[in-house]
Amino acid sequence: MRTRDPHRLGEGVLNRMVRILAERDIDPAVSTEPAEEPAAAPAADSSSAGLPPRYRNATADHPQVIAWVREVVRHAVAPNTGARRQVATGPSLLMAGVVGAGKTHQAYGAIRALRQAGIGVRWRATTAADLYADLRPRPGADSERELAAVSRCPLLLLDDLGAAKPSEWVEEVTYRLINRRYNLMLPTLVTTNLAIKDLRACLGDRVTSRLAQMTTRVEFEPVDRRRLRPA
Repeated sequence: MRTRDPHRLGEGVLNRMVRILAERDIDPAVSTEPAEEPAAAPAADSSSAGLPPRYRNATADHPQVIAWVREVVRHAVAPNTGARRQVATGPSLLMAGVVGAGKTHQAYGAIRALRQAGIGVRWRATTAADLYADLRPRPGADSERELAAVSRCPLLLLDDLGAAKPSEWVEEVTYRLINRRYNLMLPTLVTTNLAIKDLRACLGDRVTSRLAQMTTRVEFEPVDRRRLRPA
């Protein structure tokens, strides 16, 4: 019995493939091997996840803000054995200064610094005006549930306190929020363009008294840095 030479059989198949490719105007000399995959892009900085684009590279360099970060890290606790330490109770900051002084930049920088310290950070950020808009009673919205969520969030950045138009409702909502965080001793970053006496006029003694006890006041230089830097 005659057997076929596997080497010659392979050449025959190859020749037929070449003819078929030629009939289809396909150059057999062109490599059909898959191209090398491009190198993976470096992973994004996890400390910036969830931050607004403008503040993804924010750095906290104010001495009092740096000290606050260290204290919050020191108070962090693990929810159970072997778990990563999480932001728990801790001090708060009231950052005061003119518009554009860098208060919000420092606040987001502080959040990044906490993440870089290796602790878990559950946080929320809102302007006071946006908070009031979210909490106004309206059909289909549970404003009480939203207020409870903001009040109990382990870390809250409350930006531009005192910028909204004063009213009894604004004063009452702000009091309920600040009082809950005051009682739970939850770290809170508050920024404002107002002096304490002006905050008192907007928000009342109950709010400003609690802020005075629960926060360290950080004064910023009276310089609008936005006008000194390109957009």
